[in-house]
Amino acid sequence: MTIQGWLLIAVFTGLVIAITKPFGLGLYAVMEGRRTWLHPVLGPVERAFYALSGIDPDKEQSWIRFGIHMLLFNVAGLFLTYAILRLQYYLPLNPLGFAGLAPHLAWNTAVSFTTNTNWQSYSGESTMSQFSQMVGLTIHNFISAATGIALAFAFIRGFARRETAVLGNFWADVTRVTLYLLLPVCLVYAVILLAAGVPQTFNGSVVATTLEGAKQTLVLGPVASQEAIKMVGTNGGGIYNGNSAHPYENPSALINLLQMVSIFSFGAGLTWAFGKAVGNTKQGWAIFSAMLALFLVGTAVAYSAESAGNPIHHALGVPGGNMEGKEVRFGIAASSLFAVVTTDASCGAVNAMHDSFTAIGGMIPLFNIQLGEIIFGGVGSGLYGMLLFVILGVFVAGLMVGRTPEYVGKKIDGREVKLAVLAIAVLPLIILGFTGLAAISKDGLAGLANQGPHGFSEMLYAFTSAVGNNGSAFAGLTASTPFYDGLLGVAMWLGRFFVIVPMLAIAGSLGAKRIVPESAGSFPTTGPLWVALLIGVILILGGLTFLPSLALGPIAEHIAMIHGQQF
Repeated sequence: MTIQGWLLIAVFTGLVIAITKPFGLGLYAVMEGRRTWLHPVLGPVERAFYALSGIDPDKEQSWIRFGIHMLLFNVAGLFLTYAILRLQYYLPLNPLGFAGLAPHLAWNTAVSFTTNTNWQSYSGESTMSQFSQMVGLTIHNFISAATGIALAFAFIRGFARRETAVLGNFWADVTRVTLYLLLPVCLVYAVILLAAGVPQTFNGSVVATTLEGAKQTLVLGPVASQEAIKMVGTNGGGIYNGNSAHPYENPSALINLLQMVSIFSFGAGLTWAFGKAVGNTKQGWAIFSAMLALFLVGTAVAYSAESAGNPIHHALGVPGGNMEGKEVRFGIAASSLFAVVTTDASCGAVNAMHDSFTAIGGMIPLFNIQLGEIIFGGVGSGLYGMLLFVILGVFVAGLMVGRTPEYVGKKIDGREVKLAVLAIAVLPLIILGFTGLAAISKDGLAGLANQGPHGFSEMLYAFTSAVGNNGSAFAGLTASTPFYDGLLGVAMWLGRFFVIVPMLAIAGSLGAKRIVPESAGSFPTTGPLWVALLIGVILILGGLTFLPSLALGPIAEHIAMIHGQQF
């Protein structure tokens, strides 16, 4: 560990804190349908969209209608993307003449980008045409991110409103988020990337001469535009197989820092927007504090583990930390920090290979996803995932003080607690069930590149990443097979929408309730005690569920490493 490494972590943390309120202000304005400085330019575009599609943005929807429209929108996007990928060869902007994708790979990719997972069982530069990248995948980067924020808006309205049966209009929320938030931010972001040297062109490739005099073909494409929404929308799917380790996607240390900050930007901003909506910004800062504490602990553990390195290598005379799978231009600190950030959020972009991390260093990204990616989390999904734990937290607090659980003026009844437990239980049920299926399946075991605990960790990480809609991987697993493409696709779909439905039901139930003023018996939910309780609930209910599987994988691998055992 170095002073420069800790300084990087401190600077990153400070930047995230600094942008939380500005991003929260923008999110709150859009959620409330307020006029912004972009309305003179984009207002006519918004109104034209409503006119062409026959949508009345002022007609709000119940949680059931909101959910149905959201599901239909995503199903339609899934089918459209699947068709584009299968018919890729016959579509325009295919300068390298790539063939259409196989059915199992097209299915996996279409589900992946629809669900904001962006798991990639392919090498983008040798598989996807520019048309597929822009129309099939980049558009999904926008609409899946907008969907997540729209769902967070609905949940926030459930807490903020009183005695109402409606939570907003899904189509209006998605439209406004895209027009007034995602597009402007990504436009500025893409220009910055262009200035830093990230390609943005329709040229298929360029031939370069190496220092040795050899010729090398470098694949180009519209990289900057996809890279911007890849980070801001916590998508993670890149044009190149190397993802953010590739210099065309991540050309410098400064851009690397910008990418990490942008991953947290909207997730952090939503915490402030929540506090503003419920009339007490301290509530939002309390949630932010719990997220920040979990992030800092995870970062410290991962950075320490990677800096300590591998004792087996030390015994062979190879000193220092673990640089395997890391870019020399980033080093251990920036690589460890990026791994934690991308798995705290449902991003999945990587600037180092998580499969090459030490056992404990690799366990932290895995554990982050298993918590539900609620530590800032994906755009929208991080906040509503955290609020599910908040509901359980106030239930526990209510039992402690002997009063009916309350949160921001809403009584939490048995219905909300049961639905929250149902939503949270989805992740371990599918992750552990599908991992167990792969572990006893011939096709599942055939994909492993490693034996022993690390091989198990590869399978566990794959299904954790899919169900958690993250998209990063322990790359030692060969997942581009019909078995894994098919099963991981199902896992992504269930992990996304089987959490959303009970969450929306909770929002509808809370919105129908009246506001109850705080009393002497109310448990305060803005101070350090509440933050500590919330973190405890997250670790106990969200974390201990996976302890046996972690013991079989990274923990067993770490013990073996200490004793010099290899597999």
